Amino acid sequence: MTSSDRILMFHKPKGVVVTHSDELGRKTVYDVLPNWVRNESWQPVGRLDRDSRGLLLFVEDPSLIDKLTKPDGIAKIYDVWVRGHVIENHIKSMKSGVVTAIGELKFAEVEILGIVGPKTHLRVKLFEGKNRQIRRIFGALLDPEKNTPLKVLELKRTHIGPLELDVPSGQWRFLSPDEINKLKELV
Repeated sequence: MTSSDRILMFHKPKGVVVTHSDELGRKTVYDVLPNWVRNESWQPVGRLDRDSRGLLLFVEDPSLIDKLTKPDGIAKIYDVWVRGHVIENHIKSMKSGVVTAIGELKFAEVEILGIVGPKTHLRVKLFEGKNRQIRRIFGALLDPEKNTPLKVLELKRTHIGPLELDVPSGQWRFLSPDEINKLKELV
Protein backbone atom coordinates (compact mmCIF):
# COMPACT_ATOMS: atom_id res chain seq x y z
CA MET A 1 0.00 0.00 0.00
CA THR A 2 1.42 3.38 -0.98
CA SER A 3 1.03 6.49 1.14
CA SER A 4 -1.65 7.73 -1.28
CA ASP A 5 -3.72 4.64 -0.39
CA ARG A 6 -3.96 5.66 3.27
CA ILE A 7 -7.39 6.67 4.53
CA LEU A 8 -8.09 8.17 7.91
CA MET A 9 -11.31 7.62 9.91
CA PHE A 10 -12.21 10.57 12.15
CA HIS A 11 -15.04 10.97 14.65
CA LYS A 12 -16.01 14.60 14.06
CA PRO A 13 -17.31 16.23 17.22
CA LYS A 14 -20.35 18.50 17.26
CA GLY A 15 -19.47 22.21 16.96
CA VAL A 16 -16.54 21.70 14.58
CA VAL A 17 -16.69 22.82 10.93
CA VAL A 18 -15.34 20.80 8.00
CA THR A 19 -13.09 23.36 6.33
CA HIS A 20 -9.40 24.35 6.25
CA SER A 21 -10.03 27.70 7.88
CA ASP A 22 -13.16 29.50 9.01
CA GLU A 23 -13.73 33.21 8.43
CA LEU A 24 -15.83 33.32 11.62
CA GLY A 25 -13.02 31.87 13.72
CA ARG A 26 -14.87 28.65 14.55
CA LYS A 27 -12.93 25.49 15.38
CA THR A 28 -12.25 23.34 12.28
CA VAL A 29 -11.52 19.65 11.88
CA TYR A 30 -7.90 20.62 11.23
CA ASP A 31 -7.75 22.20 14.70
CA VAL A 32 -8.78 18.85 16.23
CA LEU A 33 -6.67 16.52 14.06
CA PRO A 34 -2.85 16.32 14.29
CA ASN A 35 -0.96 19.13 12.47
CA TRP A 36 0.41 16.72 9.85
CA VAL A 37 -3.14 16.17 8.49
CA ARG A 38 -3.25 19.83 7.41
CA ASN A 39 0.45 20.02 6.50
CA GLU A 40 0.27 16.94 4.26
CA SER A 41 -2.93 18.24 2.56
CA TRP A 42 -5.31 15.49 3.64
CA GLN A 43 -8.82 16.19 2.33
CA PRO A 44 -12.23 15.34 3.86
CA VAL A 45 -14.49 13.02 1.90
CA GLY A 46 -17.80 14.86 1.96
CA ARG A 47 -19.02 17.01 4.81
CA LEU A 48 -20.89 17.00 8.08
CA ASP A 49 -22.42 20.30 9.17
CA ARG A 50 -21.26 22.04 12.34
CA ASP A 51 -24.12 20.65 14.43
CA SER A 52 -23.58 17.06 13.25
CA ARG A 53 -21.06 14.55 14.47
CA GLY A 54 -19.77 11.18 13.44
CA LEU A 55 -17.79 9.33 10.81
CA LEU A 56 -15.74 11.43 8.42
CA LEU A 57 -13.03 10.07 6.14
CA PHE A 58 -9.86 11.91 5.08
CA VAL A 59 -7.73 10.95 2.07
CA GLU A 60 -4.38 12.01 0.66
CA ASP A 61 -5.41 11.24 -2.92
CA PRO A 62 -8.07 13.79 -4.03
CA SER A 63 -9.16 11.52 -6.91
CA LEU A 64 -10.66 9.18 -4.30
CA ILE A 65 -13.06 11.91 -3.13
CA ASP A 66 -15.11 11.86 -6.37
CA LYS A 67 -15.21 8.06 -6.36
CA LEU A 68 -16.35 7.87 -2.75
CA THR A 69 -18.99 10.63 -3.03
CA LYS A 70 -20.58 9.93 -6.43
CA PRO A 71 -24.40 9.93 -6.46
CA ASP A 72 -25.96 6.51 -5.83
CA GLY A 73 -22.55 5.32 -4.67
CA ILE A 74 -21.77 4.30 -1.12
CA ALA A 75 -24.48 4.12 1.54
CA LYS A 76 -24.17 6.37 4.57
CA ILE A 77 -26.14 5.60 7.72
CA TYR A 78 -27.12 8.17 10.34
CA ASP A 79 -28.47 7.93 13.87
CA VAL A 80 -31.01 10.75 14.31
CA TRP A 81 -32.98 12.15 17.25
CA VAL A 82 -35.89 14.39 16.25
CA ARG A 83 -38.11 16.65 18.36
CA GLY A 84 -41.64 15.57 17.54
CA HIS A 85 -43.36 12.32 16.73
CA VAL A 86 -42.54 10.69 13.41
CA ILE A 87 -45.42 8.55 12.14
CA GLU A 88 -45.80 6.04 9.31
CA ASN A 89 -47.11 8.70 6.89
CA HIS A 90 -43.88 10.64 7.44
CA ILE A 91 -41.85 7.51 6.65
CA LYS A 92 -43.73 7.02 3.36
CA SER A 93 -43.17 10.69 2.42
CA MET A 94 -39.46 10.56 3.32
CA LYS A 95 -38.96 7.55 1.05
CA SER A 96 -40.96 8.94 -1.90
CA GLY A 97 -39.83 12.57 -1.66
CA VAL A 98 -40.43 15.63 0.50
CA VAL A 99 -40.59 19.14 -0.99
CA THR A 100 -38.00 21.39 0.69
CA ALA A 101 -36.53 24.84 0.04
CA ILE A 102 -33.93 23.27 -2.27
CA GLY A 103 -36.30 20.90 -4.10
CA GLU A 104 -37.57 17.40 -3.51
CA LEU A 105 -35.40 15.28 -1.23
CA LYS A 106 -35.75 11.71 0.02
CA PHE A 107 -34.05 8.96 2.00
CA ALA A 108 -33.11 5.55 0.62
CA GLU A 109 -34.31 4.03 3.90
CA VAL A 110 -35.65 5.33 7.20
CA GLU A 111 -36.57 3.35 10.31
CA ILE A 112 -38.08 4.41 13.62
CA LEU A 113 -35.99 2.97 16.46
CA GLY A 114 -38.17 4.30 19.25
CA ILE A 115 -40.13 7.17 20.75
CA VAL A 116 -39.13 8.69 24.08
CA GLY A 117 -41.47 11.38 25.36
CA PRO A 118 -41.59 14.17 22.75
CA LYS A 119 -38.66 12.75 20.73
CA THR A 120 -38.28 10.12 18.00
CA HIS A 121 -35.11 8.07 17.46
CA LEU A 122 -34.46 6.99 13.85
CA ARG A 123 -31.93 5.40 11.52
CA VAL A 124 -31.61 7.00 8.08
CA LYS A 125 -29.77 5.72 5.01
CA LEU A 126 -28.61 7.96 2.14
CA PHE A 127 -26.60 7.29 -0.98
CA GLU A 128 -26.25 10.93 -1.96
CA GLY A 129 -26.17 13.69 0.61
CA LYS A 130 -27.23 17.18 -0.36
CA ASN A 131 -26.52 20.19 1.88
CA ARG A 132 -28.32 19.66 5.22
CA GLN A 133 -30.57 17.07 3.54
CA ILE A 134 -31.62 15.24 6.71
CA ARG A 135 -32.39 18.45 8.60
CA ARG A 136 -34.32 19.85 5.61
CA ILE A 137 -36.48 16.74 5.17
CA PHE A 138 -37.51 16.56 8.83
CA GLY A 139 -38.03 20.34 8.98
CA ALA A 140 -40.48 20.16 6.06
CA LEU A 141 -42.73 17.73 7.98
CA LEU A 142 -45.10 18.55 10.85
CA ASP A 143 -45.48 16.86 14.22
CA PRO A 144 -49.06 15.47 14.07
CA GLU A 145 -49.79 16.41 17.70
CA LYS A 146 -48.35 19.93 17.89
CA ASN A 147 -48.55 20.93 14.21
CA THR A 148 -44.97 22.27 14.42
CA PRO A 149 -42.06 21.31 12.16
CA LEU A 150 -40.04 18.28 13.18
CA LYS A 151 -36.57 19.35 14.31
CA VAL A 152 -33.35 17.35 14.26
CA LEU A 153 -31.80 17.49 17.74
CA GLU A 154 -28.91 15.05 17.28
CA LEU A 155 -27.38 13.79 14.04
CA LYS A 156 -24.53 11.27 13.94
CA ARG A 157 -23.12 9.47 10.89
CA THR A 158 -22.36 5.94 12.04
CA HIS A 159 -21.48 4.13 8.78
CA ILE A 160 -19.98 4.78 5.37
CA GLY A 161 -20.39 1.64 3.27
CA PRO A 162 -18.83 -1.26 5.20
CA LEU A 163 -17.13 1.05 7.72
CA GLU A 164 -18.62 1.52 11.17
CA LEU A 165 -17.54 4.38 13.40
CA ASP A 166 -15.48 2.82 16.17
CA VAL A 167 -13.39 5.65 17.62
CA PRO A 168 -14.40 8.12 20.37
CA SER A 169 -15.42 11.69 19.55
CA GLY A 170 -12.44 13.80 18.44
CA GLN A 171 -10.27 10.72 17.83
CA TRP A 172 -9.00 9.16 14.60
CA ARG A 173 -7.31 6.06 13.19
CA PHE A 174 -6.02 4.77 9.86
CA LEU A 175 -8.17 2.25 8.00
CA SER A 176 -6.70 -1.21 7.69
CA PRO A 177 -5.71 -2.50 4.22
CA ASP A 178 -8.74 -4.84 4.38
CA GLU A 179 -11.11 -1.94 5.15
CA ILE A 180 -9.63 0.11 2.30
CA ASN A 181 -10.05 -2.81 -0.12
CA LYS A 182 -13.71 -3.30 0.91
CA LEU A 183 -14.36 0.42 0.41
CA LYS A 184 -12.65 0.49 -2.99
CA GLU A 185 -14.65 -2.54 -4.13
CA LEU A 186 -17.77 -0.36 -3.87
CA VAL A 187 -16.44 2.35 -6.23
